Amino acid sequence: MALTHFDSKGDAHMVDVSDKEITHRIAVARGHVSMQRETFDIISEGRAKKGDVLGVARLAGIMGAKKTPDLIPLCHPLPVTKVAVELTLDPDLPGVQVEATVRTTGQTGVEMEALTAVSTAALTVYDMTKAVDKSMQIGGIRVVLKDGGKSGRYEAQ
Repeated sequence: MALTHFDSKGDAHMVDVSDKEITHRIAVARGHVSMQRETFDIISEGRAKKGDVLGVARLAGIMGAKKTPDLIPLCHPLPVTKVAVELTLDPDLPGVQVEATVRTTGQTGVEMEALTAVSTAALTVYDMTKAVDKSMQIGGIRVVLKDGGKSGRYEAQ
């Protein structure tokens, strides 16, 4: 398989999708923010000084998905038709699990939008609670589902 974002000379370029079929596309990405138990308790009890951590992070994730072509140089601007971001408190981590689902009808997929949504939401959790826990770790960000288009369906194991 060739890398599609490079031309025959090896220069980066935006892929021409004009001949691709318009199909329904979906991507789901996941990641997490691990933290100290005290930080988890502050979030779960609603005691963060900056406000509703999960609510603000959800909105940030949605905004991040919509801004993906502004952040990733070779991404196509897409008519995103749905972005859903779920943040779930996970006491076993301890921390927050983040999942983003992005949909469109178009000529290219929305994996980057889903990954950007998860990343932006996780960064917002960090930003809103870093005053009490600078040791938080963001990790595990990955595509777990992609469907639509020529390459078909992908589901992570």
